[in-house]
Amino acid sequence: MSPILSSTPPLALTVAKFGGTSAADYNAMQRSAQIVANSPATRLVLISACSGVTNLLVELSQGIADNTLRQQRLQTLHETHQSVLEQLQSPEAPAAAIQALLDNIAILSEQAIDHPSAAITDQLVANGELLSTHLFTQILQEQGIDAIRFDIRKVMRTDSQYGKAIPNPTAIRQLSNDHLRSQLQHHVIVSQGFIGSDENNHTTTLGRGGSDYSAALMAEAINATTLEIWTDVPGMYTTDPRIAAKAQPIKEISFSEASEMANFGAKILHPSTLVPAIRQQIPVFVGSSKAPEEGGTWIRQTVSDAPLFRALALRCNQTMVTLTSLNMFHAYGFLAEVFRILAEHKISVDLITTSEVSVSLTLDQTDTAGGAPTLPQAAIEALSEWCRVEVEQGLCLVALIGNQMSHTQGSVSQVFGSLEKYQLRMVCYGASPHNLCFLIDQDNAKPIVQQLHQQLFEKH
Repeated sequence: MSPILSSTPPLALTVAKFGGTSAADYNAMQRSAQIVANSPATRLVLISACSGVTNLLVELSQGIADNTLRQQRLQTLHETHQSVLEQLQSPEAPAAAIQALLDNIAILSEQAIDHPSAAITDQLVANGELLSTHLFTQILQEQGIDAIRFDIRKVMRTDSQYGKAIPNPTAIRQLSNDHLRSQLQHHVIVSQGFIGSDENNHTTTLGRGGSDYSAALMAEAINATTLEIWTDVPGMYTTDPRIAAKAQPIKEISFSEASEMANFGAKILHPSTLVPAIRQQIPVFVGSSKAPEEGGTWIRQTVSDAPLFRALALRCNQTMVTLTSLNMFHAYGFLAEVFRILAEHKISVDLITTSEVSVSLTLDQTDTAGGAPTLPQAAIEALSEWCRVEVEQGLCLVALIGNQMSHTQGSVSQVFGSLEKYQLRMVCYGASPHNLCFLIDQDNAKPIVQQLHQQLFEKH
């Protein structure tokens, strides 16, 4: 059993975030708890929902009218958390709170049948993190750690955009000073990623993958010296090892490169995660809770090695919108009007390319529900008054991440020379020295990544 932590706060202060696979079941939580026990500097721990739970809650939030099917989903949720309770030394401590949350899920799932909404979705999916933190706190306590559970909604202040709420860093820092900082001196605090609350104390979520972002915001708010992201893989790789078997681990990477990787589909990090870390220059470590001894990836402001090609990222479920109008030729204000309409309908644009008479853009996916983003019918009608609108789905984005690519002679030929037989739908290059990206049909996505990885990383 690990010793109880001293009440004296360490000079180094670490925020550790554990993802769903790190809290999948009792054994996974035990491994994660041991990581906390081995790090006296770790005083704030954010936990995701148990693996698979968020997907179940999202399904329930969409309104399952079939009572038998709905009860099956509720039973699965019960069994997932009951299996952990049964292996605790003192299950009675969190059992009542667990049951109360499961009862609330059942009530909300019935409300979602007749009155589905983004607000109910956030209330439902937030329960995943609320459940897992009760269990993880008890596991820490049973390892002899002075751990207490804290509801992150007291300090994680956001706006009211349910499903993709925008945090308020100034308010988060002030509320953390008021409600959290003094407790960090005496306890390990276990709290939730992904969820927050607006100024009316209504539950919100930060969108899919928002647990990482939550952890970075909290690290910024409490002036942490390190942020740790614990997942199911030992750090970042030159591409997804499930796609290219010879993908190589990256031991150190710059904030700029890692931000590009996260933004363009590397699932190991949420795209917004590094923004607070960059603001406060907080080093970020990414490692595997299954094998912490294997090390991981350090993300820092500056690194000793900045290669021309660092990694390949893949992001699917892409939606491309092409707007064509002969009136755009040598005209003023066309793009301004397009973006005014998109902003009016709260549509976030990711990539954009233009020609004399058309503009192609991809839509950003930020909300909780996941899947391919869509262009609302009202937006299509408004845009159609100005131009012809084409919407295409079934696309993937391939991004090559590196350094000074747009300033290095011959770098482009190495990429496109090996892709002659594929049709590239949209190419973005030159705006950033750290990336080159293009859209392709999803059927060709993995073969292209495999071929590029072999050409750019495996031959050297």
